[in-house]
Amino acid sequence: MKKEQYIFFATTAKGMEPILSEELQEIGARDIKEAPAGVRFNGSLECGYKACLWSRTANRILLVLKTVKAGDAAQLYAGIQKIHWPDHLNIENTFAVTFTASHQNNEKLRHTHFGALKVKDAIVDQFRSLFNARPSVDPLNPDLRINIYLHENEATISIDLSGESLHKRGYREEGSEAPLKENLAAAALLLAGWHKKAGLDFIDPMCGSGTLPIEAALIKSRIAPGLLRKSFGFMGWLGHVPMLWKRLVEEAKDTIERDIKKLPKICGYDRDGRVIRVALSNLKKAGISSQVHFEQRELSRCAPLGAHGILVVNPPYGERLGEVEKLKTLYEALGNLMKQKFCGWEGYILTSNPDLAKAVGLRTSRRFILYNGSLPCRLLKYELY
Repeated sequence: MKKEQYIFFATTAKGMEPILSEELQEIGARDIKEAPAGVRFNGSLECGYKACLWSRTANRILLVLKTVKAGDAAQLYAGIQKIHWPDHLNIENTFAVTFTASHQNNEKLRHTHFGALKVKDAIVDQFRSLFNARPSVDPLNPDLRINIYLHENEATISIDLSGESLHKRGYREEGSEAPLKENLAAAALLLAGWHKKAGLDFIDPMCGSGTLPIEAALIKSRIAPGLLRKSFGFMGWLGHVPMLWKRLVEEAKDTIERDIKKLPKICGYDRDGRVIRVALSNLKKAGISSQVHFEQRELSRCAPLGAHGILVVNPPYGERLGEVEKLKTLYEALGNLMKQKFCGWEGYILTSNPDLAKAVGLRTSRRFILYNGSLPCRLLKYELY
């Protein structure tokens, strides 16, 4: 029996689309097409589930239901009603609508709140006409998230399979300062080729709350990032197949490398003992306490573990007035550290500030453009001969 095929759209930060495409190809996605801040692909429901479970760089996995004409509010309302919503949620369920508009000529529909209300009304009115009852809206913790993307005069209607953004793995301590999202850290590591290189150790000399070393350990241990999460958006969707999801989770658990001797040494250092305590807490929540070593250590005392390895660091960018001049000394110290102690290694610095990058004082062998939110960044590669 042929599996039903769906159209999906995986959202991500700008600059990560090629990496996300590679991930989707590995899980069996077909007809992969990159778009700004996302990748469109085809596949079975199993493929959509695998994307939620295995993608290290996606933010959301959207299952596309329909694309309809939506030149004005009335047309949008009629298009939403073309979908039989009782196939997707019950009266007892709650739902929320995420609405974004791009290049929209209709002035009212440019306002996302107005567009979301129109979509909500269309869904609620359909339930009332069929059952004389309606599901409730819960913007904070809904059973089902419905995503509407309006481009020019067409609306793409999707079920959000992710729920919360996939970068939220579930290991990060609530309320801790963390300027580096988990999927951006993973993207930097994948661009550095960390997943393909054997026999190399890893150091982050300014690890903060530990995101880069933890993501490095998850990659090398072949731990699917979705295994750390308790819930996904598809769990409140009537099309969800629990037995399929359970099988994929069990298969993912079977792929984990549990032999510590086969894993590289991964270390994270920081001068701030407070953030090291947060890093250790995050590491414990990730369930990989034995795979990463965190230690309070001054930058000048950082040293390589072996003859070859990868150093990846995300130093402060100097976004506040007057910070850049102070940080130049730090970036210069990073450059000196790599040059003097890490010969034979590859060094990577992720920064958004070109002036600070110059202060490193080393020639880059490659540059990758990534985005930290709306902030354009560069991942700078240094061959440390």
